[in-house]
Amino acid sequence: MLPFLVILGPGFITANVDNDPGGILTYSQAGAQFGYLLLWTLIPTLIALIIIQEMAARMGAVTGKGLSDLIREEFGFRATFFAMIVLSIADFGNIVSEFSGLALGMDLFHVLKWISVPVGALLIWLLVVRGRYRKVEMILIAFSMIYFAYAFSAAMAHPDWTRALREMVLPSGIQFHGAYLIMVIGLIGTTITPWMQFYLQASIVEKGIGKKEYGMSRWDVISGCFITEVVSFFIIVACAATLYVHGHRDVNNIAQVAQALAPLAGRYAALLFAIGLVNAALLSAAILPLATAYNVCEGLGFERGIDKRFSEAPAFYGLYTFLIAAGAGLVLIPRLPLVQVILYSQVANGILLPVVLVFMLKLINREDVMGEYRNGWWANAIAWSTSVVIVILTVMWVFTL
Repeated sequence: MLPFLVILGPGFITANVDNDPGGILTYSQAGAQFGYLLLWTLIPTLIALIIIQEMAARMGAVTGKGLSDLIREEFGFRATFFAMIVLSIADFGNIVSEFSGLALGMDLFHVLKWISVPVGALLIWLLVVRGRYRKVEMILIAFSMIYFAYAFSAAMAHPDWTRALREMVLPSGIQFHGAYLIMVIGLIGTTITPWMQFYLQASIVEKGIGKKEYGMSRWDVISGCFITEVVSFFIIVACAATLYVHGHRDVNNIAQVAQALAPLAGRYAALLFAIGLVNAALLSAAILPLATAYNVCEGLGFERGIDKRFSEAPAFYGLYTFLIAAGAGLVLIPRLPLVQVILYSQVANGILLPVVLVFMLKLINREDVMGEYRNGWWANAIAWSTSVVIVILTVMWVFTL
């Protein structure tokens, strides 16, 4: 157990950040609009998430290099530049959505965004810039534990557990119209995101996890993936048992979900939902800029890492600072459609994911890069199938617009 606790961190944190404000909104909308009907998506996405995250962790442990590092070395600067630009744009949309979630969550506690967003941004910045890797990691693990608030929130909603479990295993209402398809894409996009692969692999490298520790690192990844899907299950169930059942099908913002839960599931259920939202916003607002900074600095060959001082990695910390300041500042713009920013950033994740998977699959199957740690046929089959399914769903969605 002790060796596992020492290794615990990169996989556990990365998977839990998956349930960011955008994810919470997407899961809430899935439950409010379709009840328990979309719970079936959690099983295939869990399998795909474990396979893809394990690939990123394995590449980091075996090569000692981040994903952007490997792309630059193996495919050249053009491919790296393309990956950096496309993913940085998507990541920035996600960063804005995290601060949007913080603003909406703190509004439930009657704290204006003019206060909550700047203060939250400053605290996050200080945590990373002033902290060391292990200290930052322990704080982020503690934040990850707060996600279990959603389990209590779901229990207070008194859902039909039998039907929920049945729909997850034996779906009864798969549909093919636009609203259903865009929600499926959104659920996939918020569960398996491009930034996760870059952050996980970079944090594996920074923590010093090598081939010797790889076995324990796999369990770190698996435990994180399992817990994030359990949390997703509880969010969908909570909204299905309350909003869907009582006809509140249109979820326009996350605050509306918490407010609607109060009369339907009780004041404490709404409070726990709000606490989970604020926690998710702070955790993800700390990680997303880090993922982008790792991505860009690895691709350009700059010094990076939380254990580095600002003077040792100026580009890394400079970019991290800019992303936090710009993301937080954009949220303070009056009448910015925050919900649309959050939702469509999740859809963008689903559309962009195949690009990242292609790079990963080409790298992890190269003998000169991975040696005996290359992918097996089953891992390749699941990863390629995930890419193909996302492309097909995206094309179907476009033709239904």
